[in-house]
Amino acid sequence: MTQPLTGLIAATYTPMHEDGSLNLDAVPAMVDYLERSGVRGIYICGSTGEGVSLTGVERCDVAEAYISAAKGRLRTIVQVGHNSIAEARQLASHAQRCGADAFSAIPPFYYKIETMQMLVDCAAQIAAGAPELPFYYYHIPAFTGTSVDMVDFMSAAGLRIPNLVGLKYTAHKVFEFQACRELNNGRFDVVWGADEMLLSGLGVGARGAIGSTYNIAAPLYRGIIDAYDRQDMETAQELQMRSVALVRLLNKYPFHAATKVVLELYGLEAGPCREPLASLSKAQKAQLAIDLEESGCWEWLRPGEAAATKSKHAASNGVAARE
Repeated sequence: MTQPLTGLIAATYTPMHEDGSLNLDAVPAMVDYLERSGVRGIYICGSTGEGVSLTGVERCDVAEAYISAAKGRLRTIVQVGHNSIAEARQLASHAQRCGADAFSAIPPFYYKIETMQMLVDCAAQIAAGAPELPFYYYHIPAFTGTSVDMVDFMSAAGLRIPNLVGLKYTAHKVFEFQACRELNNGRFDVVWGADEMLLSGLGVGARGAIGSTYNIAAPLYRGIIDAYDRQDMETAQELQMRSVALVRLLNKYPFHAATKVVLELYGLEAGPCREPLASLSKAQKAQLAIDLEESGCWEWLRPGEAAATKSKHAASNGVAARE
């Protein structure tokens, strides 16, 4: 139903005003910036985009704004998961009507899903809301509490859900990711979802990756991919360690709020996070800027010169980038 998702897919942030209302006027500039940074697509209303904290109407408005701005430029995947399966189906139908390229869903998570068959049943009902769109199940057990074996799930769901094409895998079980990729002779498009472990994903065959820090450091991650493709593991490891350092620094603060502040430092309107996520105080914002500078991250983060240099080197040597 679709070409596989390749390269970097930014899990987009939802721009907000200081009062927590949506700032949809900021979306076109965000899409322009992301396209320039080298990402290949955007993942809308996921964990990064605070989809679960938005109303149904707001989620539709955010999806429409991003799809409209990105059409013909970046591939668009809308996350529609909800504790109400009926609501998730409606959001899936809306994504199809709006022209999204694909949709994705976490399972209901308040009442925990404990059996593989129940997970298949829930996913099938959601996927049926947009039968003409490719569907990616979103596996993020740290948030959903659903720890069903993904190889078993994909095997069963593939028989039940006609438009299931893949899996967004946000966990650290590299062996399970690899097994899902190789299932049924590589039938499913399994997309990597741990930024600070991108190199690990590449090592077991990842072709596409969805992540939060691709919003602010896409050139760095493109450098990792380029270095891996030309078998320069020393450079790939060096660049991956920069990603690890960046994630560790951001995790000293409320992570998503801190990443939004970095976008603001780039001159983009990102705004605060919505409660219950915390936002940064003025003092924290000032300290984050100091930490970025003192850690050395700021030297390469914004211009991405180190990663960009690696990409140019790869291109000049005729190496085809994975993305």
